[in-house]
Amino acid sequence: MSVNVTLLLTTVPGAVVAQKLAADALAARLCACVTQLGAVQSSYHWQGQIETAQEIQLLFKTSPARARELEQYLQAHHPYDTPEILSWQADASAPYGQWIIAETQRPLHV
Repeated sequence: MSVNVTLLLTTVPGAVVAQKLAADALAARLCACVTQLGAVQSSYHWQGQIETAQEIQLLFKTSPARARELEQYLQAHHPYDTPEILSWQADASAPYGQWIIAETQRPLHV
């Protein structure tokens, strides 16, 4: 039996930004895991020109319950004016999906 999880993909301009976004999202329990997929070259239309940039892709794994909050975090802390933030639902193996759900639970304050 599988568990529904949410994946979010973004690109950032370099390793320092990638590490900060990942560390802060993990510390806030907005995601259970962030995979740095590595360097990519992106070409895109921007302000009437075709641009090319070296970027780093990050793949965030989170629970459906925290996906919107993670997206809002990325929008607020991303260095780009119009960051690439793509999300989709995926079926994870039961143990992995349950781990993601458990790791993205809000801590209880008693």
